[in-house]
Amino acid sequence: MESHPLQDDREARIAELEGRLARQSGVGVKAPVAAVAVALCLGLLWYERLDLAYYVGSRDPIGLGAEGDYHFERLSSNHYAQIHGTPTTRGAYSSERGQTYVAVGLRDTPVLVYRPALPGEAPPRQPGQTPFAVRGRLLSQPDAERYSDAFKLLGEAGEVRPRDGLLWVLVEGERPGADTLTAALAAAVGAFALLNGWFFARDVRHRLRALRRGPPEAQSPKA
Repeated sequence: MESHPLQDDREARIAELEGRLARQSGVGVKAPVAAVAVALCLGLLWYERLDLAYYVGSRDPIGLGAEGDYHFERLSSNHYAQIHGTPTTRGAYSSERGQTYVAVGLRDTPVLVYRPALPGEAPPRQPGQTPFAVRGRLLSQPDAERYSDAFKLLGEAGEVRPRDGLLWVLVEGERPGADTLTAALAAAVGAFALLNGWFFARDVRHRLRALRRGPPEAQSPKA
């Protein structure tokens, strides 16, 4: 039986529209590549989780007190904090970007302070002994591996007192919301992850649509 010309035109039009829907854009990547990219982005964000959490953290410092009136029950890692104390007689010196830094303990506390060295402070000299107040980022020993040498040196000196087996470090001057570079990089990585997530979903939809249509020969119009 001969097909009607209008019916043939309709079927040809439907086939054309289906082809357009099924055809992928030349922009993007296949699902496996997109999945790997998303996984890498999520891994990087997880690695930077402490810095990101601190960036959006409270800008009101936790008050840890002063000599004779410390509040160590308020110790909380990766938070903005302030404390006043008397420095220990020993310090752990290091150099970053051509500047000298010193980690000095506060007597009768579990807290070390990491700060730029004052004029005249340099190894093997004793750090300045004037009591001082300081604000900065408070980190517990497990969250502050980069200061492990200072923890070891000052812990063995016995001038700081671990609390529940832990020492802490307060990094002077680090304020929440100040590290805009980390925030910008995290935003870029997050956007890249979302883009690849969209590529992944689009490629999966295309593959499912192709499976429903079947092989090309099954779509050829009958003579």
